[in-house]
Amino acid sequence: MAITDHQRESLIGKALEARENAYAPYSNYAVGAALLVESGKVYIGVNVENAAYPASMCAERTAVFNAVSNGERSFRAIAVATQNGGSPCGSCRQVLAEFGLDIIVLIVNERGEVTLETEVNRLLPEAFGPEDLGDD
Repeated sequence: MAITDHQRESLIGKALEARENAYAPYSNYAVGAALLVESGKVYIGVNVENAAYPASMCAERTAVFNAVSNGERSFRAIAVATQNGGSPCGSCRQVLAEFGLDIIVLIVNERGEVTLETEVNRLLPEAFGPEDLGDD
């Protein structure tokens, strides 16, 4: 699954812009995400922290849940912007895998420099998926 240079640049810009709206008063680690869906729309997400830490939500999952809430099910690429190009957590990797192992993942730092470009299947090898539930 490929995306154009224009789509790549647009996703990165939107992830950086979204990052400005993150709510991260505890970690001070703001994250923004921009998810390109098959229809061409882009859904954004930010991390939202909570004093009860487990109640917090990552930017990547926020973007996915936003897209799904709007009826989307087919994703092409996601850009994730952090201060230092940090990679998605395991939960975010698993949620992305639910919608496709070939989703392109662009990780960028606060200057918009790509620190990693990969696909979900490389971030989560041996992913657990619907086929693993079986009908036994």
